[in-house]
Parts: sequence; C-alpha cells; structure tokens
Amino acid sequence: MPNPTPQRQLSVLQIAHDYLRRQVKPGDLCIDATAGRGFDTALLCELTGTQGKVLAFDIQQEAVDSTRQLLAKNGYTNAEVFLDSHANLGQYAENGTVSAIVFNFGWLPRGSHEIFTHADSSIAALNAGLKLLKVGGAMSLCVYYGGANGFSERDALLEYFRSLDSTYYTVLECQFPNRTGCPPFVVFITKDAQPPISRSEAEV
Repeated sequence: MPNPTPQRQLSVLQIAHDYLRRQVKPGDLCIDATAGRGFDTALLCELTGTQGKVLAFDIQQEAVDSTRQLLAKNGYTNAEVFLDSHANLGQYAENGTVSAIVFNFGWLPRGSHEIFTHADSSIAALNAGLKLLKVGGAMSLCVYYGGANGFSERDALLEYFRSLDSTYYTVLECQFPNRTGCPPFVVFITKDAQPPISRSEAEV
C-alpha cells in the first residue's frame, strides 16, 4: 500500500492570517509594523477594503520597494508604506483607533540574515502599538529567532508578553514543541479594556 502524500506543515503565517481574517473588518485602520515582502500588508489591504486604511513600515528600502510592488501588482490603493522603524509607529496614528497590528520579528524573507529586529526597538514598538489599538483590537506577532539574531530578542519578547496586565490584555502563545531546530512561533494580544492613562501621558 503506498504511503499517503504528506500534507504541508502548518506554519505560523497560516495561523496568523487565519486569525487576521476573523479580526479585521472592512473600513478598519490596520498597521503592518514590519512590512518585509508585503504579504501581510496585502492581506490587510484586502480585509480592510477600499474604505479602510493600512500603514506599513520597514527600515530596509528593499522591503519597502517589494511591498509597494506587490500592492501595485494586486491593485491595492488603500495603503501607505513608510521607510521608518516600527518603533516610530505611534507617530502615524491616533491612540485607540487601530483594529489590528502585525509584527514579524526576525529578518527580511529572502534577504540578509545579518539585518534583523532588536529587542529595544521591538518592545518600543509594542508599547506604542498597544496604545494605538482600540478596545477589541489585536496584535499578531510571528517570532523568528536563532542563527545570526540569536535568542536575546525572543527572550525579551517572552518576558514582555508575560508582564502584560491581564486586566487589560489577553495574550495567547502558539508554539510547535515537537519541531526541531528553532521553529518560529506566533503570539496574539487582544486589548480587552483601556488601561488608565498615566499622569505623564495626560500632560502630553
């Protein structure tokens, strides 16, 4: 009896995209904090529709160009792509207005593995992003690690996720414990309630 054809393994990207399809609605404002090759940006453009808006960021011109080319190829006109760090995304939208924010921590697909995200800017971006999210909004975060970028960002992110107050945020972590090497994992954060505004924020 012949062996059955093996199925393609479930990926973090599939899980993240399935989640986003349930989360994002037409007319929403969404952010792709790490545009890469533009696949997440394109999905958000599809989901938000012509009445919605997508903001995308990357620090590499190659990534910005790839994203813009993919959007043009698919006829999406509801996105703006910025050559800027995800740490600065708080400058581009009002707090409490964003429905979904997507992150891919690691390196540019099919790009140099010597250029990758770092914990300091990534956590700054997460802090800014949580303020931008509306209540009921969510983040999708794919974490790639190992190799040139090592494990320091992964460990800092995991510590950060555990530090979030469960009164205001729900964090779900999805890993593949039986895969060898350094399998990426995906984390989802939903904003369940509005945290109190600090005195320093109120004075801004």
